[in-house]
Amino acid sequence: MDETEKIAILQKLIQIKSVNGNEAAVARYIASLFEPYQQSAKVEFVTYSPGRDNLVITIGNPNGKQLGLSGHEDVVDPGELSTWHHDPFAGEIAAGNVYGRGASDMKSGLAAIVIAMLELLADGTPLNGSIRLLATVGEETGEYGAAQLTKAGYADQLAALVIAEPTGLDKIAYTARGVIDYHVDSIGKSVHSAQSAKGINAIDNLIVFYNEVTEIMQRLDKIDPVLGGLLHNVDLISGGEQINTIPGEARLSANVRTIPAYPNQMIYDILEKLVHRLNDRAGFQLKLSYSYPEEAVPGRSNAPLVKLAQKIGHRVIGNRVIPVGAGGASDASEFLQSKAQFSAIVYGPGTNTSHEPDEYIEIEQFLQATMLYRNLALAFLAGEGN
Repeated sequence: MDETEKIAILQKLIQIKSVNGNEAAVARYIASLFEPYQQSAKVEFVTYSPGRDNLVITIGNPNGKQLGLSGHEDVVDPGELSTWHHDPFAGEIAAGNVYGRGASDMKSGLAAIVIAMLELLADGTPLNGSIRLLATVGEETGEYGAAQLTKAGYADQLAALVIAEPTGLDKIAYTARGVIDYHVDSIGKSVHSAQSAKGINAIDNLIVFYNEVTEIMQRLDKIDPVLGGLLHNVDLISGGEQINTIPGEARLSANVRTIPAYPNQMIYDILEKLVHRLNDRAGFQLKLSYSYPEEAVPGRSNAPLVKLAQKIGHRVIGNRVIPVGAGGASDASEFLQSKAQFSAIVYGPGTNTSHEPDEYIEIEQFLQATMLYRNLALAFLAGEGN
C-alpha cells in the first residue's frame, strides 16, 4: 500500500462523524477494507446499541498465541466550530499534518493498526499466531465498548495487548491511573427560607459530605513512583430552586484518579461507609452512585512487552523510546478484566492537540506507526517479548 492510500484511509475515518455515537459507520468502513481478504480475515460486528458497533477482526494462525491491537472508534465533540481553522470533519492536509477531530485521539492509531493488518494480508505474510483488532465504541464516555467485548470473551485468548492511544511514538505508557466518577444525591425538605427551621437543606448536607470526604482522601497519601498520588476532586455541585427557598434536592459529582496502591474497591468502601455513617444522622438522606469506574493499570517498565516495543519503536523512529505512566484511563482497564493474564501497553501516534481545536497528526509519525505495528506484531508472534 502506498503512502497516498494510507493517508486516504485516515482521512476517511476522520470524515466519519463518530461523536459519542455513529461508530457503526466507522466499523462498516474498516470492515469494507478487509473484503478482499474474506478467506483470511474473520470479521465480527458486536452491536452495543443501534448505530454503535464494536468491530473485531482476527487474522493469522489460530493455533499460535494472539496479539491484541486496539483502538476506539468514537471521538469527542469538536465544540465551538469558530475556534477551528480547519474543518473538524474534513481530514484536511496542511504543512505535513492531517487535521480533524480524532486525528490524534485516536483515528490515526486505529488507522495505523488497520493498515498494518491489511499489509500483512496483502503480502501473504505467514504468522506464527494471530492478530486481533478490537475496535470499540464509547471509550470517550466510559469504555463501555471494551467492557462489552471483555464480557463476551473477545480478550480471553490474548497473550498481549497494545492500545494505540496517542502517546507519541517516543513514549510507551505501561501503567496508568484508574478513574472513579461518583455522584452523591442529597434529599432534604424544601420550605420557604423565612421558615428554614421547618426544612432540611440538601446543600448543607452535601457540604458536610464534602468536608469529610476531603479529609479522608487527604489521608491516602501513598505516592506511586511513576503516577504520583491519588487525586480526588469535587467538580460539580448543583441544587436548589430559587434564592428564597430551602433546597430540597442537591447533587455533588466528583472524580477520583486512583493508583495501584489504592484499588477502586478500597475507594468504594470508603465512600459507602461515609455515606452510611452520615445517613445515620437526623435529616440526612444521601444516595451514592458511580458512572463507568476504571481500575488502575499496574505494570513494569522492564516488562518484556515494553522492552520489545521500545526496541521496535527505536528502529522505526530512530530515537529513544521512554516508558512512562499515564494519567488517564484507557480501554486497557476493561480488557485486563478478562480471563486471560497478559501485559498491556498504550503506544500510539499522536500530538498534544487531542480534544483541542485544530487537532492534528503529523503525517510522518502516522506512516511510521503503520510500520511500527506491523513490525511489532511480527516480532511478538515470532517469540520476542515473552
